[in-house]
Amino acid sequence: MNNLIFIPAVAVSLFIAGCAGSSKMMVKHPIAVPGVLSAGANEHFALTLPATGVQIYECRGNPDGKFAWAFVAPEATLFDLQGKRVGKHYAGPTWELDDGSKVVGSLKQRSDAPIAGAIPWLLIGTKSTGGAGALSPMTSLQRVNTDAGVAPSEICAAGLVGRNARVAYTADYYFFSTR
Repeated sequence: MNNLIFIPAVAVSLFIAGCAGSSKMMVKHPIAVPGVLSAGANEHFALTLPATGVQIYECRGNPDGKFAWAFVAPEATLFDLQGKRVGKHYAGPTWELDDGSKVVGSLKQRSDAPIAGAIPWLLIGTKSTGGAGALSPMTSLQRVNTDAGVAPSEICAAGLVGRNARVAYTADYYFFSTR
């Protein structure tokens, strides 16, 4: 059986906006989000990074004897609003830009995506930042505008334990800062 499962992803629509300075895009927050995903009152929208990649799942056995696909990690490419590759998103969860800056986050809240079959929208707090650059002042982020990426619909069974599935997805990551 093939260990790779790909679901076609619809291309993310890019929001075109102006730049303020060379290291940070200052753009108007493009969409409303559910209240539970709102950034803090002292935070200001600073940056949008569209992403295209995969959500990695592994078939695992549970203590109750059942089997299920478990989320392992994301692997995605981050783009600027003009469609140029600017970084990557990977386990941690971590967002790392080519300018050397990175953010490691932790889940604060989630909300079902408005599109069936899409991974949830998230509010993620910043646990740590590294490197000087566009991501260094960020305090939180949202994952929104998701398309696809949910666990495989194919059965996870004893004979598939340890098998990985890479499911395509797209999303926009909205970054917030207090500075």
